[in-house]
Amino acid sequence: MNVLIVEDEELSAERLQKLISGIDPSIQVLAMIPSVLETIAYLEDDTKTKPDLIFLDIHLEDDNGFRIIESLNLLIPVIFTTAFDEYLLKAFKANSIDYLLKPINPLELQAALAKFRKLFVTGRRQQTIVAAEVIANEPYKDRFLCTAGSRIFTFKTSEIAYFSIEERATFLRLFDGRHFAVEYSLEKLSQILDPSHFFRVNRTLLISIDAIKDMHAITAGRLKLVLSPAASQEVTVSPDRIAGFKNWLGR
Repeated sequence: MNVLIVEDEELSAERLQKLISGIDPSIQVLAMIPSVLETIAYLEDDTKTKPDLIFLDIHLEDDNGFRIIESLNLLIPVIFTTAFDEYLLKAFKANSIDYLLKPINPLELQAALAKFRKLFVTGRRQQTIVAAEVIANEPYKDRFLCTAGSRIFTFKTSEIAYFSIEERATFLRLFDGRHFAVEYSLEKLSQILDPSHFFRVNRTLLISIDAIKDMHAITAGRLKLVLSPAASQEVTVSPDRIAGFKNWLGR
């Protein structure tokens, strides 16, 4: 496997190279590049070996690392390496593999590389099977019928920000702020809703990707979400769902 390290701090680039080599000596680092312009020039040069994966710092010596992705409409998988957590949401919407905070933890780096292999090696092999299964299944639910007193309402799934458990009952919250009880468990909702749009982040909450306003890394392996409309309690992603959540964001 060939990788490219885009990092303007020489010591950080060298440390990352050593960590990668220590995890898998067969991985070849093609180059360590400190700037946006040099990276774009490298990737546009047909004589250069193209990387299978890019390790990308966000703050580079001449510009923001996202400029590389935007300029080239980059399809090569990216693992972000940065000292700042405020770009987390933008990074995952840029179809990244992972977001590693400096100083990079070797175990987190190893997990990110394993995720890359799973998604881009075994993942390709499974795509045909998954596509066939989706076609065979019933369509995902796109409307919900709700009642409030004597009134009856119907809502498109696209109008729903999230589903939550409150006092042992399930409620849906619309993007306009209204909420209604529904006769489904979160487990059942996870089965009948399109998984590309909805994800169960913890025991009591199933959210739409469009409801995510912001994300913060609280500690290593813990994420706090800010939703719109706001949830009644602090929203965190369960530790056992972190990997699946990041994969979902990067689809």
